[in-house]
Amino acid sequence: MINRNVVGAHYGLKDWIIQRATAVIMAVYAVLIAIVLCAVRPSTFEAWQGVFANGVVQFLTFLFFVSLFCHAWIGVRDIWMDYVKSTGLRLTLHVLTVTVLVGYTAWAATILWRL
Repeated sequence: MINRNVVGAHYGLKDWIIQRATAVIMAVYAVLIAIVLCAVRPSTFEAWQGVFANGVVQFLTFLFFVSLFCHAWIGVRDIWMDYVKSTGLRLTLHVLTVTVLVGYTAWAATILWRL
């Protein structure tokens, strides 16, 4: 019988698909927001506020940020798993990374919906 030592998190295909899906979401958002900004051409704070006061733009912007943070989590997590050998330090870095990304998500939501 062969005993294999399994290492790593084995997320594989699921994480690869999530990374590609979030990249597509961010790319589509970038194109759409560029079209909106070229059409509206906001030059004052009030004009910028008007663009992001629209519920659809708010939702799409929040979706962009959630996609960005999921994309970042997978990438940074893989860096910690590949290059940080100490389990305790790696766990600490994972917790700090998740805490920061969740905080950024809450901050983005606060900014978007306080307009």
